[in-house]
Amino acid sequence: MPDLQLPHHHGEGQNTKFLKAQLSKPETFQTVAGTFKLLDDSSRLRIFWLLCHCEECVINISVMVEMTSPAVSHHLRQLKDRGLIVSRRVGKEVYYKAADTEQSILLHQVIEKIMEISCPD
Repeated sequence: MPDLQLPHHHGEGQNTKFLKAQLSKPETFQTVAGTFKLLDDSSRLRIFWLLCHCEECVINISVMVEMTSPAVSHHLRQLKDRGLIVSRRVGKEVYYKAADTEQSILLHQVIEKIMEISCPD
């Protein structure tokens, strides 16, 4: 990549090449945007947060978040497709919990930090 000449110079010369290289990868930013778009629904966000703290079946999740089972199942499918939660089957029952991945752990931490900052004591 040739040296990038910016119209204004603010002493950022060292990072310009690196920053430009990262900005040239829109698919990376699309992945991040997709994750945040998934969590822009407060119901889905509540379900994800709940599953960061326990493993539950659809019926129990439905009761806890005061939603119908089909609505919860819809949200669970989206969270699972994105890799934020995992499931396991025991007989006819399916249990869900947050995935043990760096992405899920980090999102959980961010959610709790924002809740701590924005929620009154």
